[in-house]
Amino acid sequence: MQLSDFDFDLPEHLIATRPAKPRDSARLLLAQGDAIRDLHVRDLVDLFQPGDRLVLNNTKVIPARLSGVRTRASAQGQVSAKVEVTLLEPKADGTWGALAKPLRKVKPGEDIVFSDALSARVEQIGDGQMQIRFNLTGDDFDAALTQAGAMPLPPYIAALRAPDEADKTDYQTVFARHTGAVAAPTASLHFTQELLQALAAKGVEFTEVTLHVGAGTFLPVKVEDVTTHKMHAEWGEVSAQAAADIAATKAAGGRVIPVGTTALRLIESAAADGGAIAPFSGTTEIFIYPGYRFRVTDALMTNFHLPKSTLMMLVSALMGPAAIRHIYDHAVKSGYRFFSYGDASLLIP
Repeated sequence: MQLSDFDFDLPEHLIATRPAKPRDSARLLLAQGDAIRDLHVRDLVDLFQPGDRLVLNNTKVIPARLSGVRTRASAQGQVSAKVEVTLLEPKADGTWGALAKPLRKVKPGEDIVFSDALSARVEQIGDGQMQIRFNLTGDDFDAALTQAGAMPLPPYIAALRAPDEADKTDYQTVFARHTGAVAAPTASLHFTQELLQALAAKGVEFTEVTLHVGAGTFLPVKVEDVTTHKMHAEWGEVSAQAAADIAATKAAGGRVIPVGTTALRLIESAAADGGAIAPFSGTTEIFIYPGYRFRVTDALMTNFHLPKSTLMMLVSALMGPAAIRHIYDHAVKSGYRFFSYGDASLLIP
C-alpha cells in the first residue's frame, strides 16, 4: 500500500479560508454505497433516523499561537528578543509542549512574557521543541490565554491569510467544553444549536466524547509504504456513560455515526477486538488504513482531507479506495470547498 495511492490533484481555489455562514449552509456530499447526492448540512435532519446516535467531540480549541518577549541579562545590560510560541499539548505534570520560533533564543529557566497577565517559564528544551510552565492555571489561565493568543489555523489556511478575531468563534464548535485541543474537530464546525435541536426532535441521540486534537494531525506521512507510518499520540476519554449509550444503540440496531475523524478514532480505540466498546481514558495512536475492520462506526460525517494524509487513508478504509477516489473526483469537479473551513461529506458504507 503506497503513499501515492492516496494522492489527488486539488486546485488551490477550492481550499476554504473562511467557513460558510450560517454554519449549516455548507454543502454536504452524501455518499451511500455507490450513490452520490449533493445536499447541504441542514439536510441532515432528513438523512438521520430516530435511534441514530451521533458521537460528538467536545474538545475546545485553545488560542495556541502566542507572541512573547524573552529578556536576558548580558554584559551590555538587559537584552530582549521576540519569541513566537505555538502550544502543542498539555502534559500530565501541568506543563505544555510548545514550539518556539526561533528556538535558539530561549534557554531553560528563562521566562517568556506574553501579556501583563500571562507568562511562562521554559523548563526543558529538546527534539525541536520546549516544555513550558505558565504562571496561571484553571479559569485564570483560560482567560489570559484568550486575551493574548490567536487561533492556531491549519498551515494551509495560515499560508493564505493571518488569523483574526473571527477565527476565535469560527474555529470552535458550538458544543466545545473541555479545553486542550490545538486543532478543531472540523466536521463539527457545521453544527448550529438550531440544527442540533432539530435532530433531537427527530429522535436522533447524542453522545459526547473528548479527544484533544494535537498539532500532529497536520504532520505529513513521510514513508512510501504507509503501513510503516507511526501515528502521533493524542489524549482522549470515553466516559462510562458514553460507552454504555453507544453499546445500547448498537444493541438496539441503531447506527453509531461519529462526527469527524477524531471522534471515530477515539471510539474505535475504546472498542475491543470483538467490537464491544468500553470506557477509555488515555492516549491513542490508532492508525486506520484500508484493511481495518471497523468495530463501532456505521457511518461518518467528515470534511474533505489533504492528499496523502492519514485521514485520506481512514476514509478509504471506511468506503474503499476506489469509492473514495470517485467521491473526491466528484467533489473537485463539483466545486466543493476543502479542508478545515470547507464543506462536509456523509459517508455511509
